[in-house]
Amino acid sequence: MPIKPQLLRQISLRQLQVFKTVVDCGGHTKAARKLHLTQPTISMQLKKLEETIGHPLIEQIGRKLHTTPVGQKLYETTQDVLTRLHQLEEEVASAGEIAGPLRLTVVTGAKYFMPHLLGDFLRQYPRVRPSMAVTNREQVIEHLLGNHADLAIMGKVPESLPLYGHNVLDNELVFVARADHPLARERNIPLQRLVTEPFLTRERGSGTLRAVRRKFKEEGVEIEPWLELGSSEATKQGLLAGLGISVLSRHNLRLELETGRLVTLDVQGFPLHRTWYAVHHQGKHLSLAAQTFVEFLCDNARRLLTQTAPAVSQKPAAE
Repeated sequence: MPIKPQLLRQISLRQLQVFKTVVDCGGHTKAARKLHLTQPTISMQLKKLEETIGHPLIEQIGRKLHTTPVGQKLYETTQDVLTRLHQLEEEVASAGEIAGPLRLTVVTGAKYFMPHLLGDFLRQYPRVRPSMAVTNREQVIEHLLGNHADLAIMGKVPESLPLYGHNVLDNELVFVARADHPLARERNIPLQRLVTEPFLTRERGSGTLRAVRRKFKEEGVEIEPWLELGSSEATKQGLLAGLGISVLSRHNLRLELETGRLVTLDVQGFPLHRTWYAVHHQGKHLSLAAQTFVEFLCDNARRLLTQTAPAVSQKPAAE
């Protein structure tokens, strides 16, 4: 919107609040009542705002008020400004109190356990207002670097980027198959034996696939994905359909292992032990809510998930 810089100094927050309220209420009378002002005051504030902007902002067509094109742009800007000020007011008011927004972004593999941990945290701190985006590793990193998230839950922390990770949870990667798979009854399976098995994977670039490739390379064994399924959930469905074997985080298999529909395989060199991290930008000043959440994860994540974890057996379910 073409507002000259010198004119911006003449716009008051009160004028913006009056303008937005008139638009929201659909008229001067309801807006005056809501703001505890007189109708002449409402009209005067709008007139001054229109003179400052240099364009009409509201027009009446029939019995209804409508924003002009410039008025609509100003309305959207006003809404954003007032929302941010309200958030700032909440954060300042809750200084020293564990409350306010908590923006999380997590890789897809963490979506199976993070809601449980977040739920336990919110029961202790009900005034925290969380949001959680679940996406791939590349997007998670972009969220952190762009300051679109306070914290991320992910595996390996990129050493080349200004990110800092707190070790919060073990990430055990296990070979898994359907309970009636022939390998389910074997023990101490050599890696070379798995080369001929259809291997199901998530999307290329996933941390799990990289870890498996690295392990096989260390042992001088090559394994190629037979079917790429794009997500842990899709991979589990492929396993249940009997399409092959795969490697997944044990945290992603809680229900399937508990019911015996899937079993872990006894493979030499497995499980692989990795780590889940709570990650933030090195230059980020964490809010008290975010700091407390990191401490909560570090102190409680292992215990809470162990308490609710199913008893795991490598033996297939009885036929």
